[in-house]
Amino acid sequence: MATPTPQTAPAGGLRERKKQRTRDALIRAALELFTEQGYEATTVDEIAEAVDVSQRTYFRYFANKEDVAFAVQEMVEARFMAELTARPATEAPLTALRSAVMVAWDDIGSAIESVIPVELHMRSYQMIESTPALMAVHLRRSSELEEQIARLIARREGLDVATDPRPRVLVAAFCGVMRVAGKIWGEGPDCTVASIRELTRSYLDHMAPAIDDDWHRTR
Repeated sequence: MATPTPQTAPAGGLRERKKQRTRDALIRAALELFTEQGYEATTVDEIAEAVDVSQRTYFRYFANKEDVAFAVQEMVEARFMAELTARPATEAPLTALRSAVMVAWDDIGSAIESVIPVELHMRSYQMIESTPALMAVHLRRSSELEEQIARLIARREGLDVATDPRPRVLVAAFCGVMRVAGKIWGEGPDCTVASIRELTRSYLDHMAPAIDDDWHRTR
């Protein structure tokens, strides 16, 4: 009779987990270096060396330094978009946006912390805001995200953004509030997820009475 061998996890599962660990390590190393010595002063070779991988391995995960600088922010944005897509169709537009961001913040903290400490996320936010090359990218990405959100809101309401300005106007106001809350959080002493969530809630609560309306009633 053959001797039984221990069961192991599927090779594909182990391989994917190893790839995820490498990607997370590259993100953390890059953000630590960026915030300590500056984005422009940091090279891809230094990031790869910090994780003990080759430059070739780095480029399997990220096309350039810009990609790794925004990796965590992209994860946060994707989580918000997924939650917004799942909101009930009966919710008013601003209610759906507010609910999506509040629900997303409930688990984004643990998602961020699975990759980097929240304190490093705050320092990275400050680094982006103070680095002209990254700030330009940040503004471009924000504009692209706003357009995605506006089009999603328009589809929910059965509107055409080419002829009805309300989705873009609403989303511009919403994203403006989010940027202000993020800026205040980034400049403050409390780097917890609870702090940014509460700031966001407070700012959106001030916005709601001025904008949240029944669009169907005013068509």
